[in-house]
Amino acid sequence: MMRVGVLVSGGGTNLQAIIDAIKAGKITNASLEVVISNKKDAYALTRARENNIPAESICIKDYDTREQFYDVLLERLDTYHLDLIVLAGFLVVLPPQLIRKYRNRIINIHPSLIPSFCGEGFYGLRVHEKVLERGVKVTGATVHFVDEGTDTGPIIYQKAVEVIAGDTPEILQKRVMEQAEWKILPQAINDIANGKIKLG
Repeated sequence: MMRVGVLVSGGGTNLQAIIDAIKAGKITNASLEVVISNKKDAYALTRARENNIPAESICIKDYDTREQFYDVLLERLDTYHLDLIVLAGFLVVLPPQLIRKYRNRIINIHPSLIPSFCGEGFYGLRVHEKVLERGVKVTGATVHFVDEGTDTGPIIYQKAVEVIAGDTPEILQKRVMEQAEWKILPQAINDIANGKIKLG
């Protein structure tokens, strides 16, 4: 059984997609061991607790330095003996020591077709605003392994989503979640858990 931890900053819609996929048997051979948020009031923590998943917040504001925050985050993750860490809307740059320790065992979901609309500053609604500004006809989502760069690790899965005339960033964000993110993230976890995608 693969032990999975999820890091999240906000509402946790991708976390919910993972929870639902486990319940529906679309993810097998994997257990959610912990959900950690960098925000105390993240609704993702409520979702976790409602599903009897250990949930904790590690807030950068509670520490004197970013290094202290990173040390505590790594320490807490280590206590769960995780096989896979999933970044599901975690708006914190991971420290190099965490990436080194969990090399090829961290995956991220990004709301565009990498290499388009990714990298520093491209997260959340901003991605969809830029997609609409640019006038592209197709966007989507990408699951990728995490390395030291921003959205630069090896791609696991991508799924395209049509941009429709009249889309607002919010409407497009919802469509990308429903048609791409909530499908390819659970699929990637299941395929890693069942050996179809090799770690490290």
